[in-house]
Amino acid sequence: MDEVERLLVLQSGVISRRQLLAQGVTRGGIERGLRRRELARIMPGVFLEHAGEPTWIQRAWAMVLHYEPAALTGQSALRAVAGPGWRRHSDEALIHVAVDVTRTVRRLPGCRVDRMTALHEHVLWNTSPPRVSPEVAGILVAAATERELGRIAVLADLCQSRRTTADRLLVALDSRSRVRGRDWLRAVLVDIRDGTSSVLEHGYLTRVERAHGLPIGVRREGTVTAQGLVLRDVVYREYGRYVELDGRLFHDTAGQRDADLDRDLEAPATGQATVRLGWGQVFDRPCRTTERLAVLLRMGGWSGSPVRCGPGCTL
Repeated sequence: MDEVERLLVLQSGVISRRQLLAQGVTRGGIERGLRRRELARIMPGVFLEHAGEPTWIQRAWAMVLHYEPAALTGQSALRAVAGPGWRRHSDEALIHVAVDVTRTVRRLPGCRVDRMTALHEHVLWNTSPPRVSPEVAGILVAAATERELGRIAVLADLCQSRRTTADRLLVALDSRSRVRGRDWLRAVLVDIRDGTSSVLEHGYLTRVERAHGLPIGVRREGTVTAQGLVLRDVVYREYGRYVELDGRLFHDTAGQRDADLDRDLEAPATGQATVRLGWGQVFDRPCRTTERLAVLLRMGGWSGSPVRCGPGCTL
């Protein structure tokens, strides 16, 4: 395999004019390749080895090669890590490319160019295509997401997928000098690191427990049942109460759902009580949910009282 073939394989069938000339292909040879449809111009100075519609990864490579030295960033970097079919990404969206902050470049259609300080420190140059680290990409995407729920989802998904950890995301957050909502993002990452690893769990912690002055339960505690050792989402040991949070990250299959129901059925037989909450109870009706939980906790011996979370609280 010669170097041109090797580059085409490495770069998903995309190659730049600069690379061809460096390997001894003449300008005339490039023009012949275009006439014979062995090459197709995908963008200025970048070619595809066929004349068909480019895939997302080929478009991404074309942008990186056009702006070289450059790397995928933001949503595009996360898409490159996750692969095709990532539910949070449309492959018709703009390709996000980062170049060094010292450069001034012209944006082409289908692309967004971000100028990044210390670009070389944040890029994984050996990946295909080159991209900023998942940690930096995750922080950038979370900071740019408007809705609170969406920002938490970006961070929780990255940690739950095991592509990174909350600690590594915290390091990436510290490495960026300008990040919108830095303190809020740090607080979310600390919660995720300490065991709140889904959007639903974080919502329960902040909108139900903390907001209304309920006791703070223990997260992801192992308990021994007839099924063996199982992890409970939230445990109120002193009051003999469990809260299971039925969210996507931990309850994806019918088998998992069946095991959850068995676990709920067993709890009353041991003198415990289990409440299973979903998105509606936590995000749409947190005050009403708090009222019911307070009753349950009092039945277990809690002597406190919930507090109103704000002027609009329905408690």
